[in-house]
Amino acid sequence: MFDLIRYRRQDHAVTLCAFDLLELDGEDLRRRPIEERKRALKRLLRREHPGFAFNQFFDVEGAIVFKNACALGCEGIVSKRLGSPYRFGRSGHWVTSKGVKMEAPLSTQRQ
Repeated sequence: MFDLIRYRRQDHAVTLCAFDLLELDGEDLRRRPIEERKRALKRLLRREHPGFAFNQFFDVEGAIVFKNACALGCEGIVSKRLGSPYRFGRSGHWVTSKGVKMEAPLSTQRQ
């Protein structure tokens, strides 16, 4: 996957969705709260960069985001506790909620 991004980033065939910033200009940001890291990432990506997009986040009840994400056909969401530092691997500060894959109604399925 990363080879595809690296070699094709200029032709817009692939977009990397950035959702966290762990280091900036040699400074380790992992101990800083998630909302501070996201603000720094948003500033960094405020101008358009080919092949990179800032992954939107929502500071609302997770159940609302999850319901809407499922309605849009998204695979799921990742919820992160405000104030949480970055932790490698699984963390009690981050929760992944997977949606149920919806099948097309019978009238639109191929026979």
